[in-house]
Amino acid sequence: MDNELLINRTVDFVKEQLANAEGGHDWWHIHRVWKTATNIAEQEPGANLLLVELSALLHDIADSKFHGGDDTVGPRIAGEFLVSQGVDPAIIQEVQLIISHISFKGGHNKGTYQSLELSIVQDADRLDAIGAIGIARAFNYGGFKNRPLYDPAQPPNLQKTVEQYKFNNDPTINHFYEKLFLLKDRMNTATGKAMAEQRHAFMEAYVEQFYAEWDGQR
Repeated sequence: MDNELLINRTVDFVKEQLANAEGGHDWWHIHRVWKTATNIAEQEPGANLLLVELSALLHDIADSKFHGGDDTVGPRIAGEFLVSQGVDPAIIQEVQLIISHISFKGGHNKGTYQSLELSIVQDADRLDAIGAIGIARAFNYGGFKNRPLYDPAQPPNLQKTVEQYKFNNDPTINHFYEKLFLLKDRMNTATGKAMAEQRHAFMEAYVEQFYAEWDGQR
């Protein structure tokens, strides 16, 4: 199949599957990650662009957060779709591996699989979790889960297990310390690292302002 046609069909499939998704994990999240990943891939020599695009488009087709914490649903659905499109089995396997290894999981996702394409898509996904959009997504998901904005009596916990990270109802501000502020130093590519610097600084300024307003200082 022509690569452009395959990408177009994948876009249509993802839009249909995520039509009613939570706002931080909807089609527009996928769209941003897809475009960012494509941009990074064009600046990182040797990347397989088709693999990057398919993985970016399908990386959150069934986020485990919305499937009882089951990490196998996403790779399975992505694989079934790609099989239906007659995609090379080797490409399908790589896409499934990338989907399986992309998530942060409280900093515990340190699998043995590595590839340039995983590094690129992971950076793109992490970039969408920080900066102005990252802040919006964090509070959108916090509202979706009915989490408090902030509770001074409940400090962040950087020692959570995978299960504790998956299933918690902690204040949204804690998420900045438990994940968002950590991502700048976990970027893989030179392009991703450069893009993360400004977004990270924006988040730091935001949280400083948040605390000042919380205490009535500004």
